[in-house]
Amino acid sequence: MKKGQKGFSLIELLIVVAIILIIAAIAIPNLLRSRMTAYEASAVGSLTAINGSAVMYNAIYGNGFPPTLAALGTPIGGANAAATCNAALLITEDLTTGTKSGYIFVYTMSNPNPTAPAGCSTPGGNSYTVTATPQQVGTTGQRMFYSDQTGTIRFDPTGAGASATSTPLK
Repeated sequence: MKKGQKGFSLIELLIVVAIILIIAAIAIPNLLRSRMTAYEASAVGSLTAINGSAVMYNAIYGNGFPPTLAALGTPIGGANAAATCNAALLITEDLTTGTKSGYIFVYTMSNPNPTAPAGCSTPGGNSYTVTATPQQVGTTGQRMFYSDQTGTIRFDPTGAGASATSTPLK
């Protein structure tokens, strides 16, 4: 730089921009991985909540395990309505819809009871399965999760399809 000149030269500015780009290239993938890990942790927590709520539903209403995720959640009248066999207020509304934190939850009740007890519109069942699948494998999560009435959470590392024979979480 010549004497008396103020400011930065073009070379100095390019060096600073290059350094910022290198730092961003290192930081952004780590940020995305940490977000994906947080989504997976949320999915496992949600499966734990569904399992616990299904057991509570069975104990409270005597209808077996709930027929749907909606039966565990908020009633149509809103959160101020009383808990019933059809809307037990045991899980949050976002989980009741089947989508939460980058994962899609699918609950399937099986072995239905022959009749529903008084106050219940649909009979519950003797078993259920629930899966949590990433909305975009590799972006919102890498692993697919599975659980059933045993309460064991299992996973598939490819996100392709967890089942009762998949590896259990430890």
